Amino acid sequence: MKIVVLEPLGISEGSTAELAETLRSRGHEVIVYETRTGEAEELIRRAKDADALLIANLPLRREVIAECLRLKFISVAFTGVDHVDLEICRERGIAVSNAAGYSTHAVAELVFGLAIAVLRNLVPCDRETRRAGTKDGLIGGELFGKTFGIVGTGAIGLAAAGIAAAFGCRVLAYSRSQRPEALADGISYVSLDELLQASDIVSLHVPLTDETRTLIDENRLAMMKPTAVLINTARGPVVDNAALARALNEGRLAGAGIDVFETEPPLDPGHPLASARNTVLTPHVAFATREALQTRAQIAFANVEAWLNGERANRIL
Repeated sequence: MKIVVLEPLGISEGSTAELAETLRSRGHEVIVYETRTGEAEELIRRAKDADALLIANLPLRREVIAECLRLKFISVAFTGVDHVDLEICRERGIAVSNAAGYSTHAVAELVFGLAIAVLRNLVPCDRETRRAGTKDGLIGGELFGKTFGIVGTGAIGLAAAGIAAAFGCRVLAYSRSQRPEALADGISYVSLDELLQASDIVSLHVPLTDETRTLIDENRLAMMKPTAVLINTARGPVVDNAALARALNEGRLAGAGIDVFETEPPLDPGHPLASARNTVLTPHVAFATREALQTRAQIAFANVEAWLNGERANRIL
């Protein structure tokens, strides 16, 4: 089999080579590309003869997949797979797996980095300190005693809920189904509207689907307390970001910590959140820790090994 790693996986070349060797030792051809490209022609050149592809968050569109006539399997070193055209994969019978769970701790931890950065004015505090300023106008708020709303109680949402409880927060949750372990931990499930109305911090942990696109829109933002903070480490289009920017700039929301946008960074300087008040923005780094990137690469290669063995791990299609 010809297996192509279509883009860098965020780990050292040595680590990638070590993982690839497990497949080469079984007689498979493994080609690793250590540069990333978005050009369709170049992607087709790299991938057209592959039996299996490994990618991270590189968009893999229909026009590329259509030219890969031998392609049978795609291992996505990422949790979300909305950057892969799954429709043509279904049409062609191409199997797809993801790397579920690799970044659970990384993402959950950044939620609280963003929440504390917003609540304690860390970015303005840094700026003022560097220019010999004081704490005047920079008095912040605490997490302790606040109501923390978790939208989506998958692995990351549950991890964030546990951290919130450790900070002394009351935790509310909204999800399509209630998790027994969440209930055992004292998490209260409520409707989305109730969660938005009651929470001091709202953290989003849902995948991007037709149902969740602009889940947090103008109307739902209006339900939130003017003292509340919104954290989004899920997917950018889950929030109507133009409406969010208006709410922030008009003082209808206290702050936001945003790691994801409608497109991958670099962020357009004209994006509405780029100039929004009381906002901490990060360039889609929630998953990006050394530990998480190593884990996801291991999972992605293990997915290929399972597929070669006639088994499936982390199956999407």
